Amino acid sequence: MSEAKEVYAEQMGLINNAISTKSNCPEMIEYMRSIPFRVGRTKLYKTEELFDVFDIEHPETFEQCMDTRVYRHEVKTGKQTCAPFELAARSLHDMGIRMAMEGFLNNYERNRVVGIMGGHALSRTSPVYRQAVDVSKRLTEDNYLMISGGGPGAMEATHLGAWMAGRTDAEVDEAIEILSVAPKFEDEGWLTQSFRVRERFPYVSNYESLAIPTWFYGHEPPCVFATQIAKLFENSIREDTLMTEAYGGLIFFEGSAGTLQEIFQEAVQDHYVSLGYPSPMLFVNSEFWTEQVPVFPFMQHMLENGRYKNLLINLVDTTDEIIYSIKEFKPGV
Repeated sequence: MSEAKEVYAEQMGLINNAISTKSNCPEMIEYMRSIPFRVGRTKLYKTEELFDVFDIEHPETFEQCMDTRVYRHEVKTGKQTCAPFELAARSLHDMGIRMAMEGFLNNYERNRVVGIMGGHALSRTSPVYRQAVDVSKRLTEDNYLMISGGGPGAMEATHLGAWMAGRTDAEVDEAIEILSVAPKFEDEGWLTQSFRVRERFPYVSNYESLAIPTWFYGHEPPCVFATQIAKLFENSIREDTLMTEAYGGLIFFEGSAGTLQEIFQEAVQDHYVSLGYPSPMLFVNSEFWTEQVPVFPFMQHMLENGRYKNLLINLVDTTDEIIYSIKEFKPGV
């Protein structure tokens, strides 16, 4: 029997014994006290908690931050763990996060929750990045809640836009100029420049945004501009939550495999009207979605042949078109 199987057998034996004798399991309690995350969470994360010891002048301190400590623990214990104590701890943690997220979302009309999807590799210097920032900023200023997967690229642009809501275009230009020193998350200084923007433009408004990242992709630091962070262990739950909560529509900027997964996952929900009504799916950049990655004509073909039903798809290019399409959406009409 391998070491992992021995651990599994021992821990399951302790749990079953605790259940059968109606006693507690001190070994499991001790285990949950020893891990670097709180099992019984009752609130969402803040940037200040995940990056608790980060020093902008000493970026190497990221390696000691809570976010990194938890990611190292996840890698050590296995991303797809079967160890009962660890699995129980992660499940309880994610359940608490989801309950806290539901409480937060109850502050908003659900059809005013809008998601932005797109590639994590999108550069901060790209016009697409700037467009995503502008879209998010304008919708946030009109009291929409913007959500994303909480990572870099188009996801970061979502939360930067919400963070800069109420500020001028010149201030947005300045923020992006600061970030452009390290255009991609693999670049040295990527996280440092993010905190420099927060330092230059501190949070002063009531505008919020919700990020839903995962430690499954823990090599990508979560976006520091989201005011609420629902970080989860289970990526499958995280992906489903993103699609489910964006009742007001999903805006797809250019991306690769992950974005394609999200497109078809949302199409299934809308086809079966799983949530009461379909939500709009906006594909930004005609050339990209019809030629480079021809998803849009495929979905049109599927609709025309009845393979897909109830999809509200639209191909858009300009920021004004995106804003108009989102605001024109009337649930159930």
